[in-house]
Amino acid sequence: MVQMKKGILEVLLVDAHGITHTNFIGSPVYYVLLQCGTKEYRSKMSKGDNENALWNQKFVFDFPMSQWKKLNHIKCRIMDKELFKDGGFVGETIIHLGGIITEGRERGYMEVKPAPYNVVLDDDTFKGQLKLGLRFIATDKLQRKAWELKIEGKNREEKPMVSPVLNLMKLPLLRLIEGWAKKKAKVSSMQASLLFRRL
Repeated sequence: MVQMKKGILEVLLVDAHGITHTNFIGSPVYYVLLQCGTKEYRSKMSKGDNENALWNQKFVFDFPMSQWKKLNHIKCRIMDKELFKDGGFVGETIIHLGGIITEGRERGYMEVKPAPYNVVLDDDTFKGQLKLGLRFIATDKLQRKAWELKIEGKNREEKPMVSPVLNLMKLPLLRLIEGWAKKKAKVSSMQASLLFRRL
């Protein structure tokens, strides 16, 4: 059996619902700090409608397999941008990774579809939910490079969102042209029948 060298954890930050609004003035602007081991990422800002926020953003944590044995959780802190300062604490979610890492190491791949996790407040009570998806990939360098190229190829194959919209716009135009062509054909056949009657 080949010794796995690297472990990649992909985290899909989807949205939050029912979270605490900490701003006294103005609408909230939420972001999330994701921390796993020594790496930390900050999500983009999401203007919420008081208790809800949407991100749909992916983060990748990449560590040697020896470090993954020591890492057992990922912490997601939801923050609210204040008027004159950055970082009003809203709540946090801690997701334990033991099962996904163990399964991912054994099988080479493990995925947990996006699911809601409770948001814990400063006073250890729960309010709201943070929706996250997780994917752990255990791979050596060659497998990882092949996997990255495969993903990159899929990303290139994806067509932009504009083409389905244009296709939808073409349908009424095609129906209009088809209707016009049928009417023109009907008029032409009527003219031809009148011409034959006169003869």
